[in-house]
Amino acid sequence: MPRITVIGDNEKSFEVPNGTKLVLALEDNGVPMLHRCGGQARCTTCRVEIVEGTPPPMGEKERAALMKEPGLIERYRLSCQIRVESDLTVRIPPRPPHLEGVSPGPRPRP
Repeated sequence: MPRITVIGDNEKSFEVPNGTKLVLALEDNGVPMLHRCGGQARCTTCRVEIVEGTPPPMGEKERAALMKEPGLIERYRLSCQIRVESDLTVRIPPRPPHLEGVSPGPRPRP
């Protein structure tokens, strides 16, 4: 099973079944994740920085969402669009001030 390592404020490491959506793997293992659009690649709130490992290629929906805001596509991926297939080390960026205290939206479908 692939191992996910989270570095930064919520450091931890855990294994997940192959093919698990990264956003669900993080949330189910106690890493606070925001995902306002329910995993539809529209809001970019579930962004993560891939520090080590190779996630699957970026799809068009993810690319379009990340291109809406300058600087995102060069640094981040959307955890709702990544199916974990190999070991990954990720960093969860701090929430922007306007999203502090906002609760997650609907749970993304597995």
